[in-house]
Order: sequence, then structure tokens, then C-alpha cells
Amino acid sequence: MSSERQKEIMAASLEIISAEGIQNLTIKNISGRIGISEPAIYRHYENKISILIAILDEFRTMSSKLFSEHSSGDITPVEKLKNIFRGLFKAFEKNPSMVSVIFSEEVFRNEPLLRQRISEIMEHNSSVIRTLVSEGQKSGDINNTIDPGYLTIIITGSLRMLVRKWQEGDKQFNQAVEVENLFGAIANIIAVSKS
Repeated sequence: MSSERQKEIMAASLEIISAEGIQNLTIKNISGRIGISEPAIYRHYENKISILIAILDEFRTMSSKLFSEHSSGDITPVEKLKNIFRGLFKAFEKNPSMVSVIFSEEVFRNEPLLRQRISEIMEHNSSVIRTLVSEGQKSGDINNTIDPGYLTIIITGSLRMLVRKWQEGDKQFNQAVEVENLFGAIANIIAVSKS
């Protein structure tokens, strides 16, 4: 569990990355943004990599909880997938700076530990989606002529592209409408018609 000061440091780091890019994430810039000394930051985090790891760990906790909540219950696998889409976008809407870290390849390219952490998160999330796809195929709700791994790529790739579009700040982008429209299109592709 992160202390209040650690949360403050993570929030300031996310703001810097979102506004100025990862290259401007320095302990000096974080301390200036919060108004505390650099040594005070080092009492909580060894370096900026450890701050980024803490941010990824927070996201992993949040996304695991969200995926767990939305992948259970007495609804079809397609509805569960739709609820996951909605939940992720609501979480990103509450903390848009997180998107700058999670979906920023430049952050992870040269840092094996960060690459490993994000890979673990994405693998976990893809595994939940793949399980739901497989359940839907077994129940006859989802097309079983396509490998569940490829359907998972279609679903997660679509989500990633929509997040990118939203992140770019298009003023015409209506998050709720776009999520419903995209998932409606995905459902039309993957779901088995009941007529």
C-alpha cells in the first residue's frame, strides 16, 4: 500500500509525463512540482524507474480488480467483455495521465524491468479476455470458427486504438458513445446471431 506522499509523487510524475513527456520526468522536476526537496523524494523512491514501477503496480491492481469484477456474474461473455471496455474507459477518464504511461512504448523501450512489468499486466488482461472469448465459444454466444487468441487480439487491439484516439484529444470524441459504437461493432463481428 502506497503512503500519501508516494501517491503524491506518482501523481506528479504522471502529470509531468502527460504534459511534458517522459524525457522531462526527473527527480528535480518532480520535487519542483510538489514543492519538496529531492532528498525527500529519494526517501520514498530510489529513482524514477522505481516511481514508474510503482505507477505500473497501481495500474495492475486497478485493472485486476476491474477485470475480476466485470468478468464474473450471471451475464453472457459478450456482455462481460462490454463491461470490461466500459470499466477501463471510466478508469482512464478518471486518471487520463495514466494512459500516457501505460500506452507509451517510449517509456519501456530501454528499460527491461518496465517492459517486463507492462508485459505481465497486458498478458494478465489478455488472458481474462481470452477466457471470456473461450467461454462464449463454448456457450455458443461467440463465433467458434476463429481461434480465441486472434479474437482476443482483435478485441484488445481495438481497445488500444480507441484509447489512442481518445488520448490524442479529439474534441469531437465522445467517450461513452465511442465505446458503445466500437463494442457494438466488435460484438457484430464475434457474436453468433441468435435469429
